[in-house]
Amino acid sequence: MERNSLTSRQLKLLKKLYEEGRPLEVHTVEKTQDELAKELGITRQALSNHLKVLKELGYIRTGRGFIDLTEKALELLGEKKGDVFIFVRIEPTKRRQVYENVRKLKIKRIYRVTGDIDLIIEADKSKLDEVLEEIASLDGVKETITHVVLEVL
Repeated sequence: MERNSLTSRQLKLLKKLYEEGRPLEVHTVEKTQDELAKELGITRQALSNHLKVLKELGYIRTGRGFIDLTEKALELLGEKKGDVFIFVRIEPTKRRQVYENVRKLKIKRIYRVTGDIDLIIEADKSKLDEVLEEIASLDGVKETITHVVLEVL
C-alpha cells in the first residue's frame, strides 16, 4: 500500500485537507497555501513540495484557489467506504426540532420528502453507526430504516 511511502507530514496534510474540505461532488478545500502552511506549522515551500508529491501520486487535484481530495485519498484516510440512505419517520409535532438537530450531523445530504417517511439522509457507510446512534437519540424520531448502497448502476 502506498500509505507507507507517504511521510507522516503528508498523511497529516491529507487529513487536514479532509477536515477543512466540504463535500460537493468532490471533497474540496478552498484555502490558500499560505493559510494551510501556517496551520500545519511548515513553510509554504515545504507545503508546496508535499502537495506536488500528493498530486503526482493521485491523492489530490489542485487549481487556482482550491485543492480537491481524490477518491484514492478518501480511501486511504478510511473516509470513503460507500453510501447509505437512512429513511426517518418523525413525530409531526417535533419535525422542526428534529430538522435542526439533523442538520448538525456529519452527513452528506438531507432530503425532506413526502409520503410515508419524513426525511432521507444520505451518509457515508463509514459513519453509519455514529449517525444512526445520533439520529435514534433525537427526541421525536419514531423510526429509521437503513439502506446500504451495494452498487451504482
